[in-house]
Amino acid sequence: MLRRAFEHESEMIRRWRNHPRVRGVSLTDHEIDEAEHHRWWRATMADHTRRILVYEHGGVPSGVVNISGHDVRARQAGWGFYLDVDGLSRRGELLAAWMRIEGEAVEYAFTELGIDTLRGEVLARNEAVRALHRRHGFAEVGTYTRQVAGVEEPVVVIEMTR
Repeated sequence: MLRRAFEHESEMIRRWRNHPRVRGVSLTDHEIDEAEHHRWWRATMADHTRRILVYEHGGVPSGVVNISGHDVRARQAGWGFYLDVDGLSRRGELLAAWMRIEGEAVEYAFTELGIDTLRGEVLARNEAVRALHRRHGFAEVGTYTRQVAGVEEPVVVIEMTR
C-alpha cells in the first residue's frame, strides 16, 4: 500500500536512503546529513508537483516512492523508489517488497495522479532494477552520462505510457 508520508517519518526515510546498498545504486551516492535532508523534505512537501509516498509491506512502513515533476497539463511525472533494506531483509521480505513497490507506484501515478507518462532513471550497471522496470512495462528510451562518486556513469532513461 502507498500513502502520503508523515512528518514524523522524515528521519526514517533518510535512514533508508543512507543505507549503503541504496546509496550504491543511486544517482547521488553521498550520505545525506540532517540539514540536507531537512531542506529536501521542506522543499518537497511545499511543492505541489512532488509527492513523498511511504510504501507499507504487510502493514509495516518499508519503502518510499518519490514522484517529481507532476505536470497536470502535460499529464506526466518522474519517479524513483528505495526500500528499507535492513528491515525487509530481517523479515525475509525484501524480494517480495521489491517486486510490489513498483507495481503500486505505477498504479498510483496512473490512477491517483491521472498521468499518461511516467519517467525514471537508473544507472546502466543496475541490471536488476532495469530488468524489474522492463518486467513492469517500462521501455528504455534514452541514455546520458553523469558524474557519480567522481566517475562518469551511463544512466538509462525509462518511460511508461498508459
